[in-house]
Amino acid sequence: MSKKRKGRKKEPEEMSESWLLPYADLMTLLLALFIVLFASSSIDESKLEKLSAVFNEIFDGGHGIMDSSAPTPMPIPSDDDSDETENDLYVEDRKSLEGIQDRVEEYIAIHELENQFDTKMTDEGLLVTIRDSILFNPGRADIKEEYLPIANELAALLVFDPPRQIVVTGHTDNVPMNSAQFASNWDLSVMRAVNFLKLMTENEEVNPRLFSAKGYGEFQPIASNDTVEGRNQNRRVEILIQPLVLEDGTRKETGL
Repeated sequence: MSKKRKGRKKEPEEMSESWLLPYADLMTLLLALFIVLFASSSIDESKLEKLSAVFNEIFDGGHGIMDSSAPTPMPIPSDDDSDETENDLYVEDRKSLEGIQDRVEEYIAIHELENQFDTKMTDEGLLVTIRDSILFNPGRADIKEEYLPIANELAALLVFDPPRQIVVTGHTDNVPMNSAQFASNWDLSVMRAVNFLKLMTENEEVNPRLFSAKGYGEFQPIASNDTVEGRNQNRRVEILIQPLVLEDGTRKETGL
């Protein structure tokens, strides 16, 4: 019996290591990508420039992905921008009050009331002053009949869109008041303001919810009470047309 020839054992093929090079390149690129993403998210200009130089050297001096300009950061509103907006609103509202002042002064000129009326812009708003000599008799709070139309005509000038708060204030001189009707100048000043307010709110275009009244008696003089002329100036009714926006940008609520 013939013996089987033993064949030579096949030597196992050696495993190729050629895949290691592209794998290493891939890992390098992924690492570079993550570094780029991290650096971009931080928006650090100096960091981006350094990384750009490093990667350009690695990739043989070519124009790498880091050569492009850094991402432009989104503008974030600053406090200065907010202050500018608030200031614009205040200036715009101030101009609106000045327009109201022009209309009131036109009314004063047409009716030749320059000696009895006055207008002035204040920090609290537009102030319209009426000397009480044309409205009231001494020691009285009822308005003279011949001047009743003034309240209604003035009310027509005080209808605004958007609406504004209006405060009517009474003032007196320092001559003591102690009558059967009024125990003090405080009482007299309050009732003069209330009576004038009532007449203005009889105008159907006026919203009474926007009006309020108060009195200061003799305690807020604008002239010396030592002279007749000074006392005449102190006896007055003031109409304050309030702003919609304060100087700090705060909006005033009208309560409507």
